[in-house]
Amino acid sequence: MPDLSVNIAGVIFKNPVIAASGTFGYGKEFSGLLDISALGGICSKGLTLNPRPGNKGQRIHETPSGLMNSIGLENPGIPAFIEHELPQLRKLGPIVIANLSGSSLDEYTEGAALLNSSDIDMIELNISCPNVKAGGMAFGLDPLAAAPVVKAVRKAASSKPLMVKLTPNAPDLGAVAWSCVNAGADALSLVNTFKALVIDINNRKPLFENISAGLSGPAIRPIALRMVWELWETVSSFKTGQRIPIIGLGGIACANDALEFLLAGAAAIQVGTATFTHPPLMNDIISGITAYMEQKGIAKIADLSIRK
Repeated sequence: MPDLSVNIAGVIFKNPVIAASGTFGYGKEFSGLLDISALGGICSKGLTLNPRPGNKGQRIHETPSGLMNSIGLENPGIPAFIEHELPQLRKLGPIVIANLSGSSLDEYTEGAALLNSSDIDMIELNISCPNVKAGGMAFGLDPLAAAPVVKAVRKAASSKPLMVKLTPNAPDLGAVAWSCVNAGADALSLVNTFKALVIDINNRKPLFENISAGLSGPAIRPIALRMVWELWETVSSFKTGQRIPIIGLGGIACANDALEFLLAGAAAIQVGTATFTHPPLMNDIISGITAYMEQKGIAKIADLSIRK
């Protein structure tokens, strides 16, 4: 059998398939629908220091080959997550990644400190959510805004590997990536949802109360793949110690999609929207990657990429 294990910032994943934040709840919601223990990792739903009710009004809208969402980071808060959700999440088996968001530098820092003392394996710092009015994507659009958040979280969570989730909406993604690496990021994940708009023609106004929403699903995959390809080129130009791994995501809906991201230089992939329509998809992707490696005579996942 090929070796599918991957090492991301010192954390060993049994395979490169990770459930994306915001699409898999806290794992238990998908119990009985797939073999969760077979997954490489699970990214928790987006977490903030204090509980959030999320956005008002309509939150989901289907588009051709895609899904728009304006959930607004609804969550019980980090203390409640640690007390009530994390123990069950740990029992599922995969690597546990806590997705951390916030509206201010202090909120990010306090949340990171709590997670640093918890039983998670890694933090995914979300500076890319387009569905909140303060914080979120605002920090990830500009390198000068991203660096202080990453630096502060790195200091507050010194014992946990730190992955930073980037926004595809940044005008200069390479500059943001560079600032995150310099500030202490151990890995980068890309892409979060694209900022998009839909108008209700009957009511003659935007469908979402927040006006714009995040677009995900197969419609964004070729763009996401191109951005992962280009980000790999950016990161590969850094000094040896700064060439951190990239986790690719965006519209992955089958094993072939996942393989494209891995071939493009991603060390691992995350699967999100497609899980809603086919819950066992991630199990299928793991099997598909294994079959592909057997067919091509590739022994280790690290040898799969065409980017060297």
